[in-house]
Amino acid sequence: MSALASFSSCEISDALIKLGVPSGGYIPDINHFSGKPICGPAYTVKFVYSTETDAPKLSEHFVDTAPSGSVIVVEAPLHAKNAVWGGLMTAGAQARNALGVVISGRCRDLAEHRELAFPIFARGHSTVGQSPFTRPSAINVSLDLIPEGNSTFPSTQVNPGDWVIADEDGVVCVPKELEVMVADLAMKSHAIDEKCMADIKAGKGVKASFAEHRGTK
Repeated sequence: MSALASFSSCEISDALIKLGVPSGGYIPDINHFSGKPICGPAYTVKFVYSTETDAPKLSEHFVDTAPSGSVIVVEAPLHAKNAVWGGLMTAGAQARNALGVVISGRCRDLAEHRELAFPIFARGHSTVGQSPFTRPSAINVSLDLIPEGNSTFPSTQVNPGDWVIADEDGVVCVPKELEVMVADLAMKSHAIDEKCMADIKAGKGVKASFAEHRGTK
């Protein structure tokens, strides 16, 4: 268990911004559909359109090779409208003790995920499955997750083993080499914000509280 599990996705993003990560590690447009917050190392899966016949093919189902204690991070083609994750895959992931799944794409079978209390975070949901639209092509590869639409918000890269934190506010990826620094910064910021909250509740005012504890004018 990483010390990162003690902090919210917001606190972790703030720390990453201070460390110069342009996106704050935020994976945009992801919604929380079922289960509890999660924190664990990434096991990455890349999907392609089925028409991409030159793309590699997997010899095993990607769920069957998910490591115990991992967060499965799936990248689907940006504009795909089909689901790339369903109830059977949730059952398989639970059997392998995966912590949850983050899908830069769509899921389906929401009732099954909720019945199993499996953490699902995804861009959206659909009624149609993988075939004949998309297929898994690679595992344990670097993913570059970009926002939907014409956003100028920077993309977030997820590498195998990076730390993924997902809760009701959103999903954040912490590069594994920044884990300790992010946790230290988040702890300091958390303590400062607790002081700010106490003062603001007591009627001191936001500006005065920030000036005293955050050093801002």
